[in-house]
Amino acid sequence: MPSFVKFWGTRGSIPTPGHKTRRYGGNTSCVEVRIDDTLFVCDGGTGLRELGVDLQNRTDRVTAHLFFSHTHWDHIQGFPFFLPAYSPTAELHVYDVKKNDQRVQRLLLGQMQSEYFPVSFGDLGAQINFADLDTGEKTIDGTLVNHIEQTHPGRSFAYSFTKGGCKIVYATDSELDLVITNPVESEKDPFALRKLPDPIVRFAAESDLLVADGQYTDEEYPKKKGWGHARATTAVDLAIQAGVKQLALFHHDPMHTDESLDDIVDGCRKRVAVLGSRLVVFGAREGVELKLA
Repeated sequence: MPSFVKFWGTRGSIPTPGHKTRRYGGNTSCVEVRIDDTLFVCDGGTGLRELGVDLQNRTDRVTAHLFFSHTHWDHIQGFPFFLPAYSPTAELHVYDVKKNDQRVQRLLLGQMQSEYFPVSFGDLGAQINFADLDTGEKTIDGTLVNHIEQTHPGRSFAYSFTKGGCKIVYATDSELDLVITNPVESEKDPFALRKLPDPIVRFAAESDLLVADGQYTDEEYPKKKGWGHARATTAVDLAIQAGVKQLALFHHDPMHTDESLDDIVDGCRKRVAVLGSRLVVFGAREGVELKLA
């Protein structure tokens, strides 16, 4: 059976509603991955609210597996508005990376304290199970879920979902530019391939779709170094080295309009052509659904 990926929130840092962002979207990070009959949700930004409404319209018995790249607010702030969390017929599995870590659990509960939100976590009606990827990977309904730690303030993690020869990688909030192994060479020649460490390349290797942080332009990045996000062109270089089929540029900067994102995508496609790759690059857009064979 084919796998499906749908973007419900593609923006980084803060929601940006308005006419200047209506094509790529203004909701913060949330991606739906459906493999056979199993639903995986990557991050719970404000896009999670709209996903919840849609799920309630699909079925009265939602079962979902939730994975969070990290616990910064733009990745968890949609959870209190996720309708299935209030349904007694819903079953939600929420994963921390390591056993006894409980960072995700602690932050989801914390943001629903009365100082921040009028409904407490204990008032949610769904069956919510907290689990972990203690051995580094876990098989869920035949799908192998794996993870790798990324370079980001406060830590973040990428996830891969593999079944039946199809591989989907979700890797946002990763400052790839801080771990380039040939920085001198690549800065001298703007079209030299920026080489990424082998563990990162292997993690994304041969994926059908890589959803990757590409928040900054080449011109913006020097002023944002250390903020935890990558140049879009560096995400391209990772995808090329890893033999990725399609790259979705993700976590769009709140200052980037639809027109500026069009320019970023065009620049990345030119880079792909110069480097002689057949990689397909596009900007992640809210509401877009991909079917992967």
